[in-house]
Amino acid sequence: MKPTLLIASPQMRDTYFEGTLVLVWRHDETGALGVVINKVMPHDMLESLELPDDLDTEPYRQQKLWWGGPVEEQSGTVLTLAEIDAERGWLLDEGIGISRSMDVLQELMAKHERLELCLGYAGWGPGQLEAELKDGSWLWTEVSAEFVFSLPVEERYGAALATLGLTPQTLWMPPAEA
Repeated sequence: MKPTLLIASPQMRDTYFEGTLVLVWRHDETGALGVVINKVMPHDMLESLELPDDLDTEPYRQQKLWWGGPVEEQSGTVLTLAEIDAERGWLLDEGIGISRSMDVLQELMAKHERLELCLGYAGWGPGQLEAELKDGSWLWTEVSAEFVFSLPVEERYGAALATLGLTPQTLWMPPAEA
């Protein structure tokens, strides 16, 4: 499966994923990896990082962290519009760069690149995501840099459903527990 946006079923009552939109960048026979892109954490990004004193962090002064998912919640995943080389991350055809490297984060910040930092990630074992899709826990739509970098966080879930011609009120799926 190519990179996609997973949309939690409006009836999903899982405490982690209810109302979420997940950018899945890897999905193969070994499982799937992604980050939630519509849950903002209450603290600023810079409060959670140990950065070199000479790094100019001014452009990121008020930027919030995103909650990326329940796996390794102390580790970060960087999303950016800048290019990421294959040895240090992923570059999606949609123009989204993804890295889990602190060195990449610092390099992007030094260049004042547009970025978002997610703590934690979402992960599925072999066949798990396929089973959840089949059970009606998730819908999916195409990835777009607009969802990650342009749309206000609170509008993303509804906008993702709208790409399928749906709204939370018009879609009924069986109750899902992811």
